Amino acid sequence: MKLQGIQVTWLGHATFRIETPEGKRLYIDPWIAGNPMCPAGEKNVTRADAMLCTHGHGDHIGDAVEVGKKVNPVAVGIFELCMWLQKKGVQQISPMNKGGTQTVAGVKITMVHAVHSCGIQDGDQIVYGGEACGYVLEFSNGVKIYHAGDTNVFSDMAIIRDLYAPKIVMLPIGDHFTMSPREAAYACKLLQPETVIPMHFGTFPMLTGTPAQLKKLVPEVEVLEMKPGQTIS
Repeated sequence: MKLQGIQVTWLGHATFRIETPEGKRLYIDPWIAGNPMCPAGEKNVTRADAMLCTHGHGDHIGDAVEVGKKVNPVAVGIFELCMWLQKKGVQQISPMNKGGTQTVAGVKITMVHAVHSCGIQDGDQIVYGGEACGYVLEFSNGVKIYHAGDTNVFSDMAIIRDLYAPKIVMLPIGDHFTMSPREAAYACKLLQPETVIPMHFGTFPMLTGTPAQLKKLVPEVEVLEMKPGQTIS
């Protein structure tokens, strides 16, 4: 895997911190304080230039409002979710929708489809949060990373391959709420990546899928099992 100056840190579950070659810092699905997989040393977010949210479930946006208000990143998400974040006090929002591309913090961000729900738990009610999505990130050095968000496999992953050709993909494998390793292996067939970073597994007992199971199913693909807090570059 060639990251060419990009640093990717897994904070457990679907949460990643990415440092760009230019030194910009992005958080994807900022669930930090309540994330049992997130190392204690990563709980205090001191800087973020951009914050990308794939959907409105608490295990993905659990700290989005706090981080947004504390360090003032540009919050990227589907329109309805961004409007909710703004209502909660996040100052910088940059809403978009599927098929759209924008550049934030020097990264070309394309929002793509995901098959999942997206209700936001707001107090004692669930409010409409738009739709779940994934992101293809293209960095200044030409590296493309696909964060699938929470999703089942879907045939249009072949379109993501044809249009954007990400060589590094972050796929959920835990089962129950997302793909299991079996569906993730089929996603690899459609996406044809060089490297898969498994996510959304092991956080809770019901998330039973493992990277080892995925490795057996896709021997031709590098399955990079990261540990919470680990950085690759």
